[in-house]
Amino acid sequence: MADTPEIDREGERPHHQGADMTAPDVKAWFVREVLPMEAALMQFLHHNWRKSGDIADLRQDVYVRVCEAAQQKIPDPVKPFVFSIARNLLIDRLRREQVVPIEAVSDLDALGVAIDVPGPDRAVMARDELRRLQIALDRLPSRTREVVTMARIDGLTGREIAARLGISEPAVSQQLDTGMRALANLLYGEPADLRRGA
Repeated sequence: MADTPEIDREGERPHHQGADMTAPDVKAWFVREVLPMEAALMQFLHHNWRKSGDIADLRQDVYVRVCEAAQQKIPDPVKPFVFSIARNLLIDRLRREQVVPIEAVSDLDALGVAIDVPGPDRAVMARDELRRLQIALDRLPSRTREVVTMARIDGLTGREIAARLGISEPAVSQQLDTGMRALANLLYGEPADLRRGA
């Protein structure tokens, strides 16, 4: 017994689910099942995409993807399939818009983007600031300088400083407060001429 296609009530072949769909079969299915959803699809695209000039292209891309999939297997049910494709297409477009191509950042000099390498002027300014800080630290009383250095440079806690110096935590706190105020005064309260011997 040879396999012959069955005829449905309207005299047409039923919707095939296999890969034997011909281009005319897919076209007929598309016209019958997908095109009637165009108004709803357009509404969905307008609602979910901010650039109205892209909507016709998006619709066309959805139709292309639907047809490509239908050539392999007719989707059933159709409506969720079409809107899934539309949603995924929108997500893909959003991702593409947010990605900067590697070619765009491969030549930072051409873009005029500053790399975080200090120029000679910044290096001179940084050295000058360090010199000013060292002069200001040297002007502090020795115990205060020691507490400030341990806290701000070595990163020790008040408890650790107190244990090392054999003093109470409140004394450490007071010395640190006094030292930081004195440094602020020396660095920002006086003229910038804090060079040695001045």
